[in-house]
Amino acid sequence: MKTLLAVDGSDNSYEAVHALKYFSRAEQLTLLHALNVPRPAYPMLLPELAAEQYKTFEQIMREDGERLLDRIQSLLPMHAGPSTRHLRIGSPAQVIVSMAEEQKADLIVMGARGLGPIKEWLLGSVSHRVLTLASCATLIVNGPVKAMKQILLPLEGLSDAEAAIRFLQLKPFHEAVDVTLLTILTSTEPPRPGDAAAAAAATEKLEEKAAYIEGVAERLREKGGKGETRDTNGSEVRSSRSSERRPRTSSHKLHVAPFSQVSRFTCHCLWRWRAFQHPARGPRSTQQETA
Repeated sequence: MKTLLAVDGSDNSYEAVHALKYFSRAEQLTLLHALNVPRPAYPMLLPELAAEQYKTFEQIMREDGERLLDRIQSLLPMHAGPSTRHLRIGSPAQVIVSMAEEQKADLIVMGARGLGPIKEWLLGSVSHRVLTLASCATLIVNGPVKAMKQILLPLEGLSDAEAAIRFLQLKPFHEAVDVTLLTILTSTEPPRPGDAAAAAAATEKLEEKAAYIEGVAERLREKGGKGETRDTNGSEVRSSRSSERRPRTSSHKLHVAPFSQVSRFTCHCLWRWRAFQHPARGPRSTQQETA
């Protein structure tokens, strides 16, 4: 698996480094730091002085970036795999997506900046842009990853399923994990009481989607997954969650592109299996290349 690790020096970017220990040894690990060099803020500044100031900013940021990448390399897990390092100038989101395409990455791992809702709305979120633009799986880490044992992967359509299957075929995890596939089925209740035709159409659509998730489950069984499907309604899911007394944990976004936003529905089909662990852990890698 080819992995791109994008870092910016934030606390969450270091947590993203630590999260690599839960993934299998990378065939190629690309370390990337994007340099968003600011332009001089004085419009009356002479072009020569503006260019000199920009060059000074760039040099300082490059030196800081090299030190950051040195630190990141020293923190990589022993089984991370051979790594290369890159400093690129430009908008961070565009740089990350372009590098992922250039390296043909299977997975992007990065930390969330944690700006808060107002700053995120004003400034935009790099992680949100990467989730939207990247064509490969993306993991956004927004806090310490204490374990990676349970993964919830929502699927809405065939494109989601195909992308998920392609990713899981890579045997991406260092240890076996429990993965739950979730598809959300629309309610069979007609919009108007007594509307038999609408109720029949809704029921047919529900059955089609249930057959779809069962088909995905069967394909995963063929790929080595083991598990079963089950249906529960939304109220039962909420009730079971509220009755469980578990310690509060941080949430992390694992996005397998293409991915669709989920709206309010009432019925869930779950597919769960314990598999897709990479069999070869490989020796410790100490050789690293610099780009």
